[in-house]
Amino acid sequence: MKNFDNLLDRYADITVRIGLNVQKGQDVVIFAPIESPGFVRKTVRKAYEAGAENVYVDWTDDQITRIRFEKAPDRTFDTFPSWRARSFEERADRDAAFLYIYAPNPELLKGIDPGRVTRSQKASVTANKKFSDDRLNARVSWTIVSVPTAGWSAKIFPKLGEAERIEALWKQIFTITRADREDPVAAWQDHIHTLTEKLDYFNEKRFKKLYYKAPGTDLEIELPEGHLWVGGGMTTTKGIRFQPNMPTEEIYTMPLKTGVNGTVSSTKPLNFGGHLIERFSITFKEGRIIDFQAEQGYETLKKIIDTDEGSHYLGEVSLVPHRSPISETNLIFYNTLFDENASCHLAIGTCLPFNYRGGQEMSEEELAAKGANFSLTHVDFMVGSAKLDIDGESQDGKRVPLFRKGNWAI
Repeated sequence: MKNFDNLLDRYADITVRIGLNVQKGQDVVIFAPIESPGFVRKTVRKAYEAGAENVYVDWTDDQITRIRFEKAPDRTFDTFPSWRARSFEERADRDAAFLYIYAPNPELLKGIDPGRVTRSQKASVTANKKFSDDRLNARVSWTIVSVPTAGWSAKIFPKLGEAERIEALWKQIFTITRADREDPVAAWQDHIHTLTEKLDYFNEKRFKKLYYKAPGTDLEIELPEGHLWVGGGMTTTKGIRFQPNMPTEEIYTMPLKTGVNGTVSSTKPLNFGGHLIERFSITFKEGRIIDFQAEQGYETLKKIIDTDEGSHYLGEVSLVPHRSPISETNLIFYNTLFDENASCHLAIGTCLPFNYRGGQEMSEEELAAKGANFSLTHVDFMVGSAKLDIDGESQDGKRVPLFRKGNWAI
């Protein structure tokens, strides 16, 4: 690819400067697939150049993950190493910044018992609850980016050879993340400004309900009185701005736990722990999931919903226009980071406390009393398309068109 090294350098630069916003003297922790050494090395260099004190890299390997799920004793999927959980907590206590390089292989765990996968993830989430709370409450800065891998690129471009499909995916990533712009940092600043204008509109209007209409979807979502729309980045409790997702095209808030009624149909596959869930629908009554269907991955979807009581409810509602850089590629990425930013989506499971005014200073019990949902899990699934209409109900009871044919109507 022409100018590949320069583009990779720009991608690493915006990851450190816009995504993490690394501060002088700060530690950085990078969780990376073993297939991404070139990008990781550039990111480590950029982090030190930004003033990082220490940069730690935690490598993972898909094949080792597969072997574990095939061969490890069954009892091990109900535990998570306590030393590992403590290491994350200690680094968070030192105000480290955390980078997740997310590049899942959608076929990685094909044929593996989905029960093992969900049990392993539940054990991980349980052991890492304090660390997760630190991230969800923005006590630390963190961001998620992706790089091509052989398994992931094969799912998107199955007709190309390995080198060609990895190059094709790199081109998409550089474009979608604005790394190919003349000044990527300025491009991101402009994009964040656009998202902020939408946030200002929604937080001023304070809609009471949202109404979704599309093929297979007829859904009503009530919003709690103190809900807060967020997007275009976050600010830590110590005042450091960071961008959790790169790319990002969404604004999002929390639904009222008991205020969701009707049926919603997925519009993109959901890759969960190496298992694909496709063409599924979920029905709600007074917030709780009372029925669901899936043409593929039914058992995996069932395991997600049965994680705990909170996983029977929603924790996030997110608005994304169909006309966006990711959607206009006309690709399904089988990667939630990309697919959720190409489509309006909802999340099964826990809320994000900063989606309620003053929520970061409130206890779970206090937030729950306001209508927030809590769970060990948070799983986004895509519901947006060129056929989706959304109305908002204003404070005076009027219906306001928000989306028409998948795009902003405001």
